[in-house]
Order: sequence, then C-alpha cells, then structure tokens
Amino acid sequence: MAAEGDFLTRYRAVSNKLKKRFLRKPNVAEASEQFGQLAKELKQQDCLQYAAFCNLAMARCEQTLFNAPGEALALTEAARLFLLSERENHSLQAPGFDEHLQAALNCYSFAIKVYIEMNQPVMAASLSLELGNALKEMNRPGEAIVHYQRAAELQAQTPIESLLSMGEIASCKILTRDYYSALAVLTEMQFVCQERGLQVPGTNTPVGEALCHYAAVMSLPPPPQKLLPEHAQTLERYLPACGQQDLPWKERRIGEMACQEKDTESLKSLQTELWPLLSAEQNHLLHLVVQERITPSGQGI
Repeated sequence: MAAEGDFLTRYRAVSNKLKKRFLRKPNVAEASEQFGQLAKELKQQDCLQYAAFCNLAMARCEQTLFNAPGEALALTEAARLFLLSERENHSLQAPGFDEHLQAALNCYSFAIKVYIEMNQPVMAASLSLELGNALKEMNRPGEAIVHYQRAAELQAQTPIESLLSMGEIASCKILTRDYYSALAVLTEMQFVCQERGLQVPGTNTPVGEALCHYAAVMSLPPPPQKLLPEHAQTLERYLPACGQQDLPWKERRIGEMACQEKDTESLKSLQTELWPLLSAEQNHLLHLVVQERITPSGQGI
C-alpha cells in the first residue's frame, strides 16, 4: 500500500505539471521524461501495472509532441508490462477478469496502428506476432489466430515471413481441433509457394515440400474421395517429392488403406515407422488419427 500511495502522489505531481497555466504552456517533454523515470523505478520494484500506466501517460505526452516513434515505444512497453502482470496473476491463480490482458491488447493495437501510420509494416507485424505468441503460450490459440493473420497480411512483401505466420495460424487451428481449416491454411500456403517459386534459403528445395508431412498426416482420416480437389492436388504434388528418406508415397497409400479398411495394426506399425520423421505436432496429429481408428468417437479427430 505504501508503494501504491507513493506512486499516486508522484503520478499526480507530474500530471499537474501538464495542466495549462495562465499564459504558460506545460512542459510536455519534461513530463514525458518524468513519467518514463517513474515507470523504470516501478518496474524495478515489480509494480508492473503501475509502470504500465506510467508508460501510457508517457505515450500520451509523446503523441502531444507529435513524436510517433516515442509514442509507439511507450505503448509497446506498456503492453508488455500489462502482459507480464497478467501472467503473474495467472501464476498466482489470483482471481480477476483478465483486465490486464485486455489493457495489453489495447496497447498492442494502438502501437500497431502507430507503426502502420508511420509506414513501418515490419514493426507492426512483429508486434502482431508477439501478441499472437503470447496468447498461444497462455493457451488461447483461438484468440491468437486473428493476430497471426494480421501479421501475415502485414508481411505481404516478405513472403517467407508471411508463410511462417500462416504456419502459426495452422498450428493454432490444430490446437483448437479445427483440422479441416488447418488443412485449408496449409493448402493456401502451398499455392503461395507455387505462385512465387519460393525455395528454402540456401537450397534448391521448394518451400512447399516442407508442408508435405502436415498434409499427409492431416488427410489420413477422411477417405481420398472426400478430399476437396485443391487438397488432393496438394498431396499429389508434394508427397512424392518427399523421397525415400522422408515420407514415401508408398507409406501414404498404406496409411490410406489402413484407415479405410480399419486395419489398426498396420496403422500402428506405420505410426512407429513415421515417428522419428515427424515433428511433435505432426506426431500428435498422427496419434489422434490412430486413436480415432482404434476407439471411434463418431466425431472424427
């Protein structure tokens, strides 16, 4: 309480300096500097939300001074502090209404807007990614999707980075068990790779080939005749290119047949062979496929 009282006293003292006096303009630059100093002290004392409020006050000062870079930096710092405060509350299992998270979302949103107005889409995209990553780590993949989507749009001029953001969208859709939409995102990624002729940096390998494992595993549950044409084209184009050392076309066909014939033993054997070739997320998907075939839920994976 003592720290809170001291904060309010000093905060009000600086705020009062911004009030217009008769025939005298307030020194906004000085107030901004003092808010910044108070924010640093409060952060060191682990008073995160109060430090965030000081950074917000600093951002308003910088806006008054038409200093967009300073405003964006202050908003970003406020967003990160509110986010840290929210994580701290979660770790302590303290009751709340996600008010610090909402404040962080607002600050990120304003900072992104400022960077867009400054014609700095790279910085705006990095903040969108930062927010998406934070929400994903907080087990909010559904909320993270919109921010990854915004990042991908802002990265239109840097296709590799845009593809990475789209990959995060697919990952979040997998976490929310929206597998069909995830496959649609991967298919869209393949189209982007094809249109732009993208290659893995430093190699002659098409980027699209990196999508084959995901597409293969995610398309195992439905019979091939139920796949949309664009999804089937993705599989036909990239799965054969995986080669004998990755995911051979033969194994794809074995998987299809095992799923259709409900041959769980063959499917489990295939899972064992593929395990070292797939990522943790891909192995999780394959595990769900196998479990669904062994004990059908009637709802698919």
